[in-house]
Amino acid sequence: MSVLIKPIITEKATADSELNNRYGFIVDPRANKLEIKNAVESAYGVSVEKVRTMNYGPTRKTRYTKTGIQRGKTNAFKKAVVQVAEGDIIDFYSNI
Repeated sequence: MSVLIKPIITEKATADSELNNRYGFIVDPRANKLEIKNAVESAYGVSVEKVRTMNYGPTRKTRYTKTGIQRGKTNAFKKAVVQVAEGDIIDFYSNI
């Protein structure tokens, strides 16, 4: 099971990483905080102080078309915000 799916690279997440040493990741919905901490420490070589997790449910949408009602939803996902120790940084752009 791969715990880390992808990093979150948005304006808000980048500002949070520069100011507060917090980085965001989309993670496996079955992963707990200890698994996330160990995965980040082994993948990026930093020491993690705190892990916060959030579960996002699917967004449901309904459209009324000529052919009838179309229902759909987006995927549910889990987001983790990881705070690393002072002086440690994670560079997402180093291996591009």
